[in-house]
Amino acid sequence: MNVEHRPAVPTNVLIVGVGGQGVIMVSKVLASLCQQAGLEVKQSEVHGMAKRGGSVFSHVRFGETVLSPMIAHGEADIMVALEWAEGLRWLDYLKRDGGTFIADTQQIVPPVSFRNRRRGARSGYAPATPAEVIDLVGNGFALDATRMAAGLGNERVANTVLLGALSTALPFPREGWLGVLDGLVPPKTTEVNRRAFDAGREWVQNFDRPAEQAAAAVAVPVSGDGLDHRLEITEAWCKGCDICVKMCPERCLTLNARHIVELTDPAACTACRLCEWLCPDFAIRVLTASAPAPALAK
Repeated sequence: MNVEHRPAVPTNVLIVGVGGQGVIMVSKVLASLCQQAGLEVKQSEVHGMAKRGGSVFSHVRFGETVLSPMIAHGEADIMVALEWAEGLRWLDYLKRDGGTFIADTQQIVPPVSFRNRRRGARSGYAPATPAEVIDLVGNGFALDATRMAAGLGNERVANTVLLGALSTALPFPREGWLGVLDGLVPPKTTEVNRRAFDAGREWVQNFDRPAEQAAAAVAVPVSGDGLDHRLEITEAWCKGCDICVKMCPERCLTLNARHIVELTDPAACTACRLCEWLCPDFAIRVLTASAPAPALAK
């Protein structure tokens, strides 16, 4: 595979997010692509908590010669954030002069960030808007990758939407990205992942600066802020382990006579998502609906 230029100085890409979002997949695609291009590449990753919901990050460095796998503060050429608050947490790693920030505006809000868990309560978790963050970086893109992925029929490919956006900032051809992607995703998801990659890539390429900047004052939606939600329980997957019932802060879940989880008090549910994150069998999903978050760039 040909690459437009071979950087003598290593290029540093930092990918951050939350467990279960596919941070490691994004880093593996990039690292494999660099290897195919004949570049030296080093990858370092920390998974955080074993359960979904923990902090996850991956450092990827590539070039003619790479001595260390770790990116120092202020030295990341590109940062890709699969979750909004994780992007803010790692922002000081991004170069202020020429660094590129790519982030999903999705917020995965821990229940502990709410002092008041009632519906309509405001979260104190990462209140900064895309406009405020973009003003701090030299080159930034904030898009609702999760909503774009849901529109393609599978919200789990949001990481591939961001991978497509990342591809516009690096000198590798589209065919090279897709070739590596095809080999790393399950065969039955190849087509939707390809469409997600192109959606992210095209979003950046077709970016309309005036239209997006007009929305700069709009905040990122957070749990409890204009959101409607419901629990989707896949009974065939529930093993009756009772974890969600015991850990629910509002005590609105129970096991029925068949040892299948049920929502007993919908009005009490605050969409904290703790049940979804802790379920070992992926039997619970918290589905939310709100107005689209703004997609901004500079």
